[in-house]
Amino acid sequence: MPLVTLIRSLGPPLVVLAVGAVLLIRRRVVRARLMWAALVVQLAAAVLPFAWLLLQVGTGLGGRTVVGLAMILVQPGVEALAWLLALGAVVAAAPRRRAGREPSAAPPESADRDGTETGSPRT
Repeated sequence: MPLVTLIRSLGPPLVVLAVGAVLLIRRRVVRARLMWAALVVQLAAAVLPFAWLLLQVGTGLGGRTVVGLAMILVQPGVEALAWLLALGAVVAAAPRRRAGREPSAAPPESADRDGTETGSPRT
């Protein structure tokens, strides 16, 4: 297998892992463990085809169609799991609003008691 193929396949997930690690370490993230899991699963999805090839060579399963079909379905599934973990971390970190209660918003400083803005002509 050419080194170019390995770098082209694993380079972007490794960069995402490195940048994600820096951001997770430097900032306080609400669901950091979930994001770490998403980054690791995404890297595992990128490594999976190469691990699968090594497994096939080591066990002699390479010529069977069923084995290739399994790989075609498993790798995108692992990638989708990584995206779902990241989405779960983002959704879980979003502030929740309680039903029946409106957020208390203070009136703007430029508003009078009757709701009109100061400096505007009254009619």
